[in-house]
Amino acid sequence: EDEAQFKNGWLICTRGKSFAVYAATATEKQEWMAHINKCIDDLLKKSGKKASAEHAAVWIPDSEANTCMHCKKVQFTLVNRRHHCRKCGVVVCNGCSSRRFMLPAQSSKPLRVCDSCYDELSKSSNNADFTSKVAKSTDSSGEEDSDEDETNGNVQTEADLEWVVSPSLSRASTRILTRHTK
Repeated sequence: EDEAQFKNGWLICTRGKSFAVYAATATEKQEWMAHINKCIDDLLKKSGKKASAEHAAVWIPDSEANTCMHCKKVQFTLVNRRHHCRKCGVVVCNGCSSRRFMLPAQSSKPLRVCDSCYDELSKSSNNADFTSKVAKSTDSSGEEDSDEDETNGNVQTEADLEWVVSPSLSRASTRILTRHTK
């Protein structure tokens, strides 16, 4: 059951991007979710692939964070910009998200992550594996790969077919907000 603030909302999660969607009524929400799930099932059956277990984080909306959700000190202004951690979706300042980490499900380049996620990812990653992943993100000239190379075809990656529709926006969003605002 939806909470008032998240009424008729749900999450659409893919390996590359995840986001919240809202319908005008509960009936409209059910109709959209049924149609989307049918399309997902059809695409997965036709492709012979399975839905991915790994999904991009749903970003906390900018309007929900006037200050950094990590250090709670930096207030966002025109000079102090908001940044989103690509792993957990929180809104953080530059100082709390100055590092990047390879998230292969989302990009071929290292992505901005908050300090907490960087520490967690670094601990869980074995050093040799991490070095190998970073080395693969540059070509022989030392320049970073461009995502433009991956978007020239109709289906960019198998992630295009790997969607999960989560009917409960309230539980997922509340968990994200609660974890990072306490």
